Amino acid sequence: MRRRTLLAGSAAALAAPSMVRAQGTSDWPKGPLRIVVPFPPGGTTDPVARILAAKMSENTGWQAVIDNKPGAAGALGAAIVAKAAPDGQTWMVTFDSHILSPAFTPNLTYKDSDLLNVMLVGRAPLAVACHPDRPYKTMADVVADAKQRPGKISVGLLSASGALLLTVYLQKANGFALNQIYYKGGGPTVQDALAGVTDLTVTTLGALKPHFRAGKLRPLGTTGDKRVPSLPDTPTLAEQGLKTYPTYSWWGVYAPAGTPAPIVERMTVELARAVRAPDVAEKFGEQIDMEILASTPAEFASFQKAEQERWFKVIQDNSIKAD
Repeated sequence: MRRRTLLAGSAAALAAPSMVRAQGTSDWPKGPLRIVVPFPPGGTTDPVARILAAKMSENTGWQAVIDNKPGAAGALGAAIVAKAAPDGQTWMVTFDSHILSPAFTPNLTYKDSDLLNVMLVGRAPLAVACHPDRPYKTMADVVADAKQRPGKISVGLLSASGALLLTVYLQKANGFALNQIYYKGGGPTVQDALAGVTDLTVTTLGALKPHFRAGKLRPLGTTGDKRVPSLPDTPTLAEQGLKTYPTYSWWGVYAPAGTPAPIVERMTVELARAVRAPDVAEKFGEQIDMEILASTPAEFASFQKAEQERWFKVIQDNSIKAD
């Protein structure tokens, strides 16, 4: 997969593993690493964490234990990591909805500054899908119908998600209205689209790909800045003439703030080596169309800041609530 020049700085980190080890990580880790996943098994974040942890163990001999801590749309697990000792033993692998928690979760028990950005692992576009019985071939068809029948076309969306924010933005920017149906999990949104309960769903490409292959759902558009290799005949939303932001689901690694820099640097090196391994990159590409990014901590922090500025404005301008 093509690497972004935006994230080219991570190559420098890969070039210096011996230097990092020399800076004081010879006695680390002290026992198994705890990798918190703030979602239940299933979905995409859990397998991303398990594949990465297994490859790192293969490469380094480190032991790693995956600890699923679901709840509060990921905020429960994030709080556990934020409050953990910053000794390099606790890490978190999470999904893009994590950065929306400050806007959506009342009385959040941690601050963004309590967590350290370690690596933006990779990203994949979202997709819009419908049941094959629906008359739509593209998202442009949906927009045309929605302008004729405001609020009559239903769309299933995960509550407090990037998919929800993008859908709200699309409607406002392009002058159409859908009937938004909110769900507590991504799985049920897909199931109701499969059953024809909702007309549309907007969710991760990884959750939809098996149903596209089986002909049980029809892709109407993808949300990135270019077409997806596995869906070469499906145009992006921008190609279809919609005003939009290129939007992606993504997976990232965090640590408690205050984790020593040499340990973070060593972990960044090993994460990059794992995610760029051909067998791992192939799995991520096949399962979720992930574009490998393997960023530096600074690049990840800058990315998060820009994403929060964009989407928090959408939340505020449209008075969006979690439910």
